[in-house]
Amino acid sequence: MEYLIQYSDRFIDGTIITIQLLVTSSIIGLAIAVPMALARVSRNPLLAGGAYVYIYILRGTPLLVQLYLVYFGLGQFEAVRESVFWPILRDEYWCGMIGLTLNTSAYVAEILRGGIMGVPHGEVEAARAAGMSQALMYRRIILPKAFRIAWPAYGNEVILLLKGSALVSTITVLDLMGVTRTVFSRSYSLDLFLYAAILYFVMTFVLTRVFRMIERHLNRHLQDREQIEKRTAAQAA
Repeated sequence: MEYLIQYSDRFIDGTIITIQLLVTSSIIGLAIAVPMALARVSRNPLLAGGAYVYIYILRGTPLLVQLYLVYFGLGQFEAVRESVFWPILRDEYWCGMIGLTLNTSAYVAEILRGGIMGVPHGEVEAARAAGMSQALMYRRIILPKAFRIAWPAYGNEVILLLKGSALVSTITVLDLMGVTRTVFSRSYSLDLFLYAAILYFVMTFVLTRVFRMIERHLNRHLQDREQIEKRTAAQAA
């Protein structure tokens, strides 16, 4: 407890940075994943092929390698160092953000692709019969249904992203794991990693509860239908 009390401010700051990385990379990653998923199911071979290569490469390589390539690799090019993006790309925090965002966007795009493919064909045909355009059909029918189907898997991906965010400490980002490693190098107390594990567990527990609440809200019409069917069956009996 001595080290925990002594470095409590740093642990709090590290936890805040971890949450910032998680929230920001999840939002931006989802924004990238939606068009990638649409391109993945497109009949245009160029769009589908480009999205497939993007997803395949990012899902097929470790997150740690991707972080190293962004943080250490981009700085090797003189054109990058002389560009307007260099103030961002030389900062370890933003490099960690970019690495997490690109990684999660590939996984979420594939999750959404599965959700889109899982939309019942009858609903799509009904939308076409009603005279909906392709864009309107995706906006009103396909994407809302796909998000409901993909929501549990998306929640799992966000939780995996939270745990994967600990890898940004390897590029000197002082997130929760980065602070833990720094304090451990001074104290050599293994209890610090136990405290970090507890904090990660608490954040995971909260995320799990939040996603379950949202899932129940998204599927509340199904729960109402089940209650009506049970009531009807009880009356018929």
